[in-house]
Amino acid sequence: MDRHVAPTGTWLPEKLLFGVAYYPEYLCTSVDQIADRVKLDLDLMRNAGINVIRVGESVWSTWEPWDGHFELDWLEPVLNGAGSRGIDVIIGTPTYAVPPWLQVAHPEIAAQRRGGQRVPWGARQEVDYSHPTFRRYAERVIRAVVGRYVAHPAVIGFQVDNEPGLELFYNDHVFESFVAYLKRRYGDVETLNREWGLTYWSHRLTDFSELWRPDGNTFPQYDLAWRHFQADLTTDFIGWQARIVGEYRRPEQFITTCLQYPRRGIAEERLGEVLDVAAGNPYYGMQDYLDAGIDLPAPNYWTTTGVAGLFRQADRIFATKQGRFLVTETNALTISGPNFNCPPYPGQLKQAAFAFISRGAAMIEYWHWHSIPFGAETFWGGVLPHSLKPGRIYAEISALGADLAKVRPLLDGYQPDADVALLWSTPSRYALQFMPPLNDAQVADEESYEKIFDSFYRGAIEAGRQPRILHVSQAEEWGAEALVRDFPALICAAAYVMSDAQIRLLQDYAALGGHLVLGPRTAYADTEARARVTAQPAGLSETAGVWYEEFTNLDQSVPVDAAQGNKLLLPSSAAANKWIECLIPSGAEVLASYRHPRFGDFAAVTTRQHGQGRVTVVGCLPSPDLAKAVVGWASPVVHEAPFDGLSSPIVATSGHTSSGRQVWFVFNWSWTFHELTITRHLKDITSEMDLYEGQQLSLGPWAAVALVQT
Repeated sequence: MDRHVAPTGTWLPEKLLFGVAYYPEYLCTSVDQIADRVKLDLDLMRNAGINVIRVGESVWSTWEPWDGHFELDWLEPVLNGAGSRGIDVIIGTPTYAVPPWLQVAHPEIAAQRRGGQRVPWGARQEVDYSHPTFRRYAERVIRAVVGRYVAHPAVIGFQVDNEPGLELFYNDHVFESFVAYLKRRYGDVETLNREWGLTYWSHRLTDFSELWRPDGNTFPQYDLAWRHFQADLTTDFIGWQARIVGEYRRPEQFITTCLQYPRRGIAEERLGEVLDVAAGNPYYGMQDYLDAGIDLPAPNYWTTTGVAGLFRQADRIFATKQGRFLVTETNALTISGPNFNCPPYPGQLKQAAFAFISRGAAMIEYWHWHSIPFGAETFWGGVLPHSLKPGRIYAEISALGADLAKVRPLLDGYQPDADVALLWSTPSRYALQFMPPLNDAQVADEESYEKIFDSFYRGAIEAGRQPRILHVSQAEEWGAEALVRDFPALICAAAYVMSDAQIRLLQDYAALGGHLVLGPRTAYADTEARARVTAQPAGLSETAGVWYEEFTNLDQSVPVDAAQGNKLLLPSSAAANKWIECLIPSGAEVLASYRHPRFGDFAAVTTRQHGQGRVTVVGCLPSPDLAKAVVGWASPVVHEAPFDGLSSPIVATSGHTSSGRQVWFVFNWSWTFHELTITRHLKDITSEMDLYEGQQLSLGPWAAVALVQT
């Protein structure tokens, strides 16, 4: 199989990949049994249009049942059967699930949490992957597996490890490495004292050996350094594996790892630099969690809720390398424990797949092929239920496979479009996890960063804009002129930790003609997470013509009204939720104010021309309707849709192929029928029906269609 390399350097398959994680070893105890089961499974997969499987990443104890004894041949029938049916294979290295014999022989490799508590064995990812003893054994099994199968013609790539970054490591040797890291970074202890403000509470050091353990740390400066260091451990581990695999892999084979993006031990933009292609595992709430008219809380920290949450996961994976990506795991059926069961409504599997593809996915892979009869994930449903008999999910996957076969030829070189960019700041996410500004029933909300960011992202989706997520470091590489050229509007919310250079970038962006939208907690601290001793937003108050010195949490929403006579139109439902920064205009125009006896003294939204552009400041956590209005006012529609009548629950997103053709994906996130009026000649790719100007496009409940301009 040939590979295509995008301008960004991202590996791309020659075809849209559609597949499953496949574990016949979970059901079979011998090579003969595996061969029999594989024939049945792979025939079903081929009939469903599946053209890729991921194998082998979870079973180190099967590859190496005891120390130094390898059994490698059991996977061969899977690869042979897949190859003979035109199904590609991704092999995973099994390093995230350590075998019992290694745990018993070397208990010192266990990861430790705060207070020295060892992560108990019995789950997975219990190991400190920076430990040299673990690395020695891990390298041996990686070389054995990769060396055995790298030459197999069905193998197109390798996934190293699986969802790294679950734990932060408090082991002794990790702390010692952290101290050495600080010495390299700061040079001497007096610099550390100054940069971290260690005069506070008598924490001044006379030697690095006096540094306290992170277990009881209360300094945000310490914590930010600790989090950067932990993320570096993960990047180093994945890069180390990638280099080993790189010694074997053929030029056309890729190396990736699958990321669970909410994990605390990763900095995905840095981790992406050691990979050929970004890959992620976007899990999402199904059923009413995808109804555009219903707001439900996320079921857990790694599963999103809502339409915007689904798209944001895809855009965040794209942002890892600013290029197309692989979905290595996503929902096939219910995904979670036995007490959370939400199988998809008919049509939602296709919707989610088309949504991911529309935002740049080059592969959709389900976790997993067959539901497992044992273990922690007994009720994490697969394409096949526990009966192993094809049912409703298999039928929907098969229909989707047929649709993708028609879409696939039109996606060569596909790149998603964008109307507005949103800046993502990993250091700010770390800092706001340590000192969360938001609370939930008076409990600090460690997802404060995500909730502030997501309020603006959702506003973009509901305003009919197509967002692009840029890491702040990527925006610096882009430069102000390119940002203005590519994104007429740029949203920076919750970017709490910012350097002087990054603040200047925002100023330059607006001066050169961009519309900069600032949200809460932006630019409050420097790169050491020290609050800047100046008017807030720091470095931007003069540019924006507004400043604040007070801020408050809210137990109840506060209504927001548009200022009389200005251009920002607000519905009566517009409100501030959970947080207000008490904005005082000093040259800015007030666009909206609070309806409140105290907070009515302050502006809610302001705007001011700066150079050739404009700076708009939103001084609260905006309700969905407020965010929608602000983003819709601030950002023009760059990519005009070829139909009229677009409004919630209908969402449309688009991209361009290498030939310049535009492809549109349109979704109905509801039970209600809706119609759009076609304004340009289109073709429905899957039905092959022509749609002419003035015709109606009917969208049934949970519909997803792909259209190409002719």
